[in-house]
Amino acid sequence: MATTATLLGELIKRVPALGLIGNTPLLQINVLQKEFPGLSLRAKAEWMNPGGSIKDRPVLNMLARALAEDAIGDRRVLDSTSGNSGIAYAMIGAALKLPVTLVIPGNASKERLRRIKAHGAEVILTDPILGYDEAMRHCHKLAHEHEDKYFLIDQYSNRANWEAHYHGTAEEILRQGGGDATHFISGVGTGGTLTGIAKRLREHNPKLTVAVMLPEEFPGIEGLKPLKNPTDIRPNNFHEDLVDLRIDVTIEEAFEHSKLLAQNGIFVGQSAGANIAAARKIAQSNPQARIVTLMPDTGERYYSTGLWD
Repeated sequence: MATTATLLGELIKRVPALGLIGNTPLLQINVLQKEFPGLSLRAKAEWMNPGGSIKDRPVLNMLARALAEDAIGDRRVLDSTSGNSGIAYAMIGAALKLPVTLVIPGNASKERLRRIKAHGAEVILTDPILGYDEAMRHCHKLAHEHEDKYFLIDQYSNRANWEAHYHGTAEEILRQGGGDATHFISGVGTGGTLTGIAKRLREHNPKLTVAVMLPEEFPGIEGLKPLKNPTDIRPNNFHEDLVDLRIDVTIEEAFEHSKLLAQNGIFVGQSAGANIAAARKIAQSNPQARIVTLMPDTGERYYSTGLWD
């Protein structure tokens, strides 16, 4: 049986476009510099992945792991998603000739849904009022009732998710000079991004402050879990023991900072704006902070959401 790393190499040889995933720049972000001249703020430019988001990384790793273990067979790849990982599943699935079914909340942006369908994936929409947790529940129900038809990847529990960031994204941050960070900021969707990066950066610097950016429950921020309600499903991939600081960010703050980035030539989505808003709040009490964060996806994914109105 091939290892995941060996199979990844083979997949990239077979489909060279998959080699474009990862190795994104760590950019110096100067939009808060006038207010906080002593602040160092850097962010990974994850919109530069071919699927337009950071989710290309874990999806490729999870699919490679499943193929290495010969676990999929002739079944359809199945998972629930808010959209970005759905695009990654659809894009990579199309490249590898794997049929894909995705369960998505009905309020996912039209841009996400159109991109997913363009790659030929099947989409099942759930009640948007019931949020991401309902999509997760419906996805698991399908997998349980139709084991012969679906192979459930389950990005919320699959350790190949956070391992993609531990061995990939975090190692890139260290190579690119981010090892001197005093703070790392990330939101939580599946938990894989925060867990994988925080684990590796904390090994490098045990004094690192790990901050989780938390959106409000409604209208929320696409792709992110508020995690403020005791009944919220907490992804197994989210290792809460890594978190030192919790920062609340409203949708208005996320929009404001996304527009601030756009006005400085960086066109990214609302979660990137929310991360910059969280960085501003850290800088208010730590004006000399050295912050590393993420710009998870492209701003072109949000035309229909009102972000750019």
